[in-house]
Amino acid sequence: MGMGNKTVIYQRHVDAGAKIVDFGGWDMPIHYGSQIQEHHQVRRDAGIFDVSHMTVVDIRGEQAKGFLQSLLTNDVAKLTSYGQALYTAMLNEKGGVLDDLIVYFLGDYYRLVVNCATREKDLAWINEQAKNFEVEVEEQPELAILALQGPNARTKLQGIVDQDFAQTVEQLAVFSGEFCNAWFVARTGYTGEDGVEVILPQAEAGAFWDRLVDAGFAPTGLGARDTLRLEAGMNLYGLDMDESVSPLQSNMAFAVCFKDESRDFVGKQALLEQKQQGLKERLVGLVMQSRGVLRSHQVVVCDDGSRGEITSGSFSPSLEYSIALARVPSTIGNTAEVEIRGKRMPVEVVKPPFVRNGKKVYKSLG
Repeated sequence: MGMGNKTVIYQRHVDAGAKIVDFGGWDMPIHYGSQIQEHHQVRRDAGIFDVSHMTVVDIRGEQAKGFLQSLLTNDVAKLTSYGQALYTAMLNEKGGVLDDLIVYFLGDYYRLVVNCATREKDLAWINEQAKNFEVEVEEQPELAILALQGPNARTKLQGIVDQDFAQTVEQLAVFSGEFCNAWFVARTGYTGEDGVEVILPQAEAGAFWDRLVDAGFAPTGLGARDTLRLEAGMNLYGLDMDESVSPLQSNMAFAVCFKDESRDFVGKQALLEQKQQGLKERLVGLVMQSRGVLRSHQVVVCDDGSRGEITSGSFSPSLEYSIALARVPSTIGNTAEVEIRGKRMPVEVVKPPFVRNGKKVYKSLG
């Protein structure tokens, strides 16, 4: 057992027989017995994740919009109706990714949800950048976050909450959030399944967790969270992108908005230069149907002999073979090889996501 930070749900994880590991300084459950079973529960029914190690930061003040337009790659001006959410990145001056995050527009303020492993760095950076604007940066450490994911997650949730809350959950558009009293519920997630994330006071999170488990939500650890997000083609900060790479090399160009030429954001110049010079690298999907497992840091050899590296790799429980994200030379073709224990294994090069709503969806890079 580590000596890390503990979420308010920690004792419940231990009581449920979780194997606890250190994750970004937090003692978190990696699984509760079977990572594969937890993965399938989320793909086929409903799982629940404690993601209270993530940080909620509210940005208020007259210049909140302008501040976030300068801080983030995606343009918060796209958020016009209450509760709308946007996936975006925060860059350094060189165009390197400091973090990826979701920002919600809540009328007179914005809410950011940032990763735990980068929390100190993120908050320091946000506060530093905020000095030039009339804004207040307000961390909300007393909030917990539970993710309810899977094809039956919203229906199951509606069965155990009051009528107003149930109706909100029923009507919630994808990638948007609403308040139900002091609880914030958003139709977002990190699994490629339908579901919601609930941000609620820590004091109420334990009892809510118990009700969800009683209603048939399977407690799900970080192990299945990783295979689910990888199948969904979603990046993990620190593996698939970090300060050494730009979002354009990380399959995140969709989260960068160049449309409004008058809008400047931190790192924009560096990205424009990269675009002009032509990107030497890109993040692609790999699929290996033969035996063996694709893993982070394995070498990818392109047909022309140039090399890249797997950033995230795993056996895919849904597909029953190996998948990976890899940063490779932009010249890569539809096939390549991966070095596994001194042998070169053939792989297919594809466009993620690999799995959506339980079905195989990846396409050839072609």
